[in-house]
Amino acid sequence: MELVFLISCIIPSLAFLVFAFKFLFSHDSRFKNLPPGSMGWPVIGETLEFLFGKPENFVLKRMKKYSPEIFKTNILGEKTVVICGPNGNKFLFSNEQKLFTVFRPHSMQKLFRSSYQTKAPPKESDLKTLRSSPAFLKPEALARYLAKMDSITQQQMKKDWEGKHSAQVFPFSKTLTLMLACRFFLGTEDPDRIARLVDHFDDITIGLHSITVNVPGTIFYRAKQAVKAIRKELIEVVKEKKDAIASGAPMQDILSHMIVATDSSGSFMPEIEIADKMMGLLTAGYSTVATSITFFMKYVGERPDIYSKILQEQKEIASGKKEGEMLQWEDIQKMKYSWNVVNEVMRLTPPLQGTFREAITDITYAGFTIPKGWKIYWTVSTTNKNPEYFPNPEEFNPSRYDDDKAIPPYVFVPFGGGPRMCPGKEYARFAILTFVFHVINKFKWELEIPNEKIIGDMMPTPQMGLPIRLQPLDS
Repeated sequence: MELVFLISCIIPSLAFLVFAFKFLFSHDSRFKNLPPGSMGWPVIGETLEFLFGKPENFVLKRMKKYSPEIFKTNILGEKTVVICGPNGNKFLFSNEQKLFTVFRPHSMQKLFRSSYQTKAPPKESDLKTLRSSPAFLKPEALARYLAKMDSITQQQMKKDWEGKHSAQVFPFSKTLTLMLACRFFLGTEDPDRIARLVDHFDDITIGLHSITVNVPGTIFYRAKQAVKAIRKELIEVVKEKKDAIASGAPMQDILSHMIVATDSSGSFMPEIEIADKMMGLLTAGYSTVATSITFFMKYVGERPDIYSKILQEQKEIASGKKEGEMLQWEDIQKMKYSWNVVNEVMRLTPPLQGTFREAITDITYAGFTIPKGWKIYWTVSTTNKNPEYFPNPEEFNPSRYDDDKAIPPYVFVPFGGGPRMCPGKEYARFAILTFVFHVINKFKWELEIPNEKIIGDMMPTPQMGLPIRLQPLDS
């Protein structure tokens, strides 16, 4: 539907687009050594194939056609270079804020408009919350939250799965991970309030990388409507949190610290901006964890041998705990094989395809020039299924990670790397492994649709929600 609409808009304007195409690239003619590649159609470039042809296929096809190290393209309205392979990952991660800075696609900027009202990004010293918030995501802070994470996971599993013969994994994982994220980031546990937001977060996740056509029926329009609904709810949460802080309530979540933080002039952040920043955190903490949990259930459900190994590991941990005792940081550290399984899940079905950067100076890499202002697309797709690093890359094989030195540096980087490594890495690990501990100790399961179709390009999704048959472990 969205594709038909776009084509109908393009054809009458072809002459204008050709003119725009010439204008778009004429000022880069001074660079004689640009990377190989194609800029695609006027204005829209290769955006349609990137968004609707699966980003992984888009990247691998061009690596074979142009270069396994670097190629140029034009996506989402930006002249873009894709730097590939472990050497590319190392170069990118090692030069954050030296050669590259973060860039958010226009769709993301327009969705979270209040966070992008100024052209210049905030300085590191401008907001105290930029320093204090990451502290919440460190292992020692997460360890204090682990008991609550454990409790929420058990409650949700008991409510939705215990006593049931069948269930859908994807809807459950979305609700669970959104509840965890809301409790951790917002300090709220209102299940009704959270349940109303689940579908909206799906629309936002898909709309983060979309064509900014804001008419009914398009991906971006649905994302805009979702942002509007969530922003309204979050502003109410912010107001409630302000009242609680004024009444002397303890500040045990990121939202509280964001409310009281001031910039260099002593001003507090506007409520709408706080809401948008929290929306970004919730979206990141929700979609990646939900996707990993869902595909863990899929891949392990297909492999009874792997299920048995995880069960052995988790039973040993459970045997050392007293009745009703919550998980501890030490328990998470013992789940080495389980985490290897999760790593293999993320390799085969990455919860995050990639992110964008911007060149802050002219850059030379692999013998080619990346002009200042061009965008760089980093993606896990350039290494995750390369047989040079992962023999039989389509095989689900957690033993790849048994030896810490088996996989070369910068090859498997599901959370990025360098100064901009995903700050929520440990949060995701704790949330996923807490789920694994309880689902493995409570259930066996079988996939009801073994070859269920996976849909979605930027956000992989089982078409039917991954229905499973549940069997209590003690039956």
